[in-house]
Amino acid sequence: MIAIVDYGVGNLFSLNSSLELIGAESVVTADPRVLRSADKILLPGVGAFEDAAKKLRDSGLADLLKELAAGGKPLLGICLGMQMLFEKSYEYGEHEGLGLISGSVKPIRDVIPADYKIPHIGWNGLHLKGDCPLFQNIREGDCVYFVHSFYAADCEPWVTATAEYGAELTAAVAKGNVYGCQFHPEKSGTIGLNILRGFADL
Repeated sequence: MIAIVDYGVGNLFSLNSSLELIGAESVVTADPRVLRSADKILLPGVGAFEDAAKKLRDSGLADLLKELAAGGKPLLGICLGMQMLFEKSYEYGEHEGLGLISGSVKPIRDVIPADYKIPHIGWNGLHLKGDCPLFQNIREGDCVYFVHSFYAADCEPWVTATAEYGAELTAAVAKGNVYGCQFHPEKSGTIGLNILRGFADL
């Protein structure tokens, strides 16, 4: 069973529906007992890093997620949920993340051409790096849907996919049992479902 963390931030219904479509048992929950009993955990997220991180800490779920990840439970962060896997974010200040993957979250404005729009919204092809099990059902160049103004930086050892938007931006990461997708698989059609299927099959 896959538990989708409910801490007031994220596309919970869309994710749950996507998992149902691929035949994966899932539940949306903030109950520590359910999270502990789950086989895998999805950490969604949309909006501002500082607000989401505070909600996660205030709920007590931040420490629980770190404990479960350290124990080997597969964890997938999506969009802002991926960004929170890192040590810190420089989104309108400096804010502490979960620290499960070394690196930081920085503005894409610093690395893309001045005439590129922010946020980065739209479909981009994935450039796959290494052999990540999340991508076992897709191919190089398959397109997924992005909506973001910040990106994961200083994390090269953990990058499993990139996407071009005026610069090569981190699209996905993995470190042991901890995974992250900057894009939204639940909004990425068949390709996104196949990526979620890769996570469900871990």
